[in-house]
Amino acid sequence: MAHLRLGEILFKQGLITQDQLTQAIQMQSKEGGGRLGEILIRMGILTEEDIVAALGSQLNIPFSHKDDNPLKPRVDQGLDKVVPYEFAKTNLVLPISKEGNTLTCAVEDPLDLLIVDNLKMVSGYDINLIIATRTDIMAMVHDFYTTMQSQRVTSSVAQGTKEQKEEEPSVKSDEKIAAPPPQEKNVAVDKLIEKAEEAPVIKLVDLIIRQAIEQRASDIHIEPYKDKISLRYRIDGSLYHIPPPAKNLLLPIVSRLKILSKLDIAEKRLPQDGAITFKLDDRVVDLRFSTVPTVWGEKVVMRILDKAAVPLELTNLGFNEKQLDRIRKSLVRPYGLFFVTGPTGSGKSTTLYASLNETIDPKKNILTAEDPVEFKLDGINQVAMRPDIGLSFATALKAFLRQDPDVIMVGEVRDIETAQICVRAALTGHFVLSTLHTNDAASAITRLVDIGIEPYLLTPSLTMIVAQRLARRLCTKCKEPVEPDPDLFGGIKFKSDLIYTHAGCDECNHTGYRGRIVVTESMLIDDDIRSLISKKANASEICDAARKNGMDTLFEDGIKKVEAGITSFDEVLSVTTSD
Repeated sequence: MAHLRLGEILFKQGLITQDQLTQAIQMQSKEGGGRLGEILIRMGILTEEDIVAALGSQLNIPFSHKDDNPLKPRVDQGLDKVVPYEFAKTNLVLPISKEGNTLTCAVEDPLDLLIVDNLKMVSGYDINLIIATRTDIMAMVHDFYTTMQSQRVTSSVAQGTKEQKEEEPSVKSDEKIAAPPPQEKNVAVDKLIEKAEEAPVIKLVDLIIRQAIEQRASDIHIEPYKDKISLRYRIDGSLYHIPPPAKNLLLPIVSRLKILSKLDIAEKRLPQDGAITFKLDDRVVDLRFSTVPTVWGEKVVMRILDKAAVPLELTNLGFNEKQLDRIRKSLVRPYGLFFVTGPTGSGKSTTLYASLNETIDPKKNILTAEDPVEFKLDGINQVAMRPDIGLSFATALKAFLRQDPDVIMVGEVRDIETAQICVRAALTGHFVLSTLHTNDAASAITRLVDIGIEPYLLTPSLTMIVAQRLARRLCTKCKEPVEPDPDLFGGIKFKSDLIYTHAGCDECNHTGYRGRIVVTESMLIDDDIRSLISKKANASEICDAARKNGMDTLFEDGIKKVEAGITSFDEVLSVTTSD
């Protein structure tokens, strides 16, 4: 039996004792099967490297890490066709190279003869094995097949488009680019449109967007450099490199995206903004498109606004019951100011939309001023800001007050005029929701006072301030338990016996995290805090009063989520500050 043979090998090499082997086999029997190696790893007796190195030594099979050349597949031999992706992913098999009738593959368990036989049948080759860890094989399978898919599409584009030189001449620092004559400009635009609408370019742009949506990316970055293009996706707040297309495809790609965004494809010297509607299977995804000119060409960023992927409900964002109760008590008030605060990228807009969802009622007139409108919601009158024609937040708010509103949402309070109108609206019987850029809830009060709002106006108008960050959720498939020793965690004493840390698997693209959750503090404005506002107390005094009345700080809320096994201690430290 394969499992027993593995146990014998590990025992023979002195890596485990007979008692440990017996315990592992008993656990295996109790669990109704499973790999003995995985059980030994879970028991903390051995590591992946210990097991595969022992197997390789006993069976005389080379052992390789993912950073070693022997574990890097050849990209010029069509190996992704010889071993299909689904087979490689399911059976943890990585094709490395082929020579004559022999195919070299990396496997985790060379004792599993069924996989080796199936591999021989699927590929039609004799099999030569090397051995690697499960983690390394999963990572390399993902990278290799993603690279091959990208190269195949890029090759198709290259065949369908002729080699073309960069449209812009290289310019020295003391030179100026002269505007082309009208006739030459029209010819250049015609060529760009022709290239952008060729089928292979359309297919490549479609692949870049589709793959980003499928990988749950929030942003797509296309960045030109001297000899290459960089393609990166932002997933769960971090940027990851994706195999990019060839440099000569930059102009057709950008031109295609500009056509979809209804922008001027001839304008390459000024930043441009637009929007794209992308249909993915049975759902529609909106993308915000932005370009900026760099020394090597136009850099593109697309923000993906997938309403189906964003939970626009407070219960799905990660608020606990106490926080939800506080927020909902504020949202049912007929008037007042409700703020969501945090830095850029902390999920303020999502929380604001989810809060706005709670107020939707056929009996209410709801208007929003947004820059830009990120999600289109039924039952709400949404207005996009146009500063270029004078439609600012302040201008829109003045108009809203003549529209008989019940609820007003303002994308952001940026200046004294907008803040004053928001306060005035709240004091005259309207419920106003907005965002501020502050580090915590208490600082929002001092910020409003600093920009010119009198404390006597804030005292009756403020109802709730929610400060938040976004922390990555641990992947439920691969998170690993650790004992919360205070010496290892900055002296913090956790209430749970076990907390979890990240590991990495195919499900989470080997990051150890999948999805994000809010870490938050919810400050309900009560009489104690109103008294402090009137006295012009500082943020620290206001925060202390809120904590006495039951508010958890960002860090305290993060620790509770660590104790619940939702995120890791390292992740909480990266997004909050400990007291």
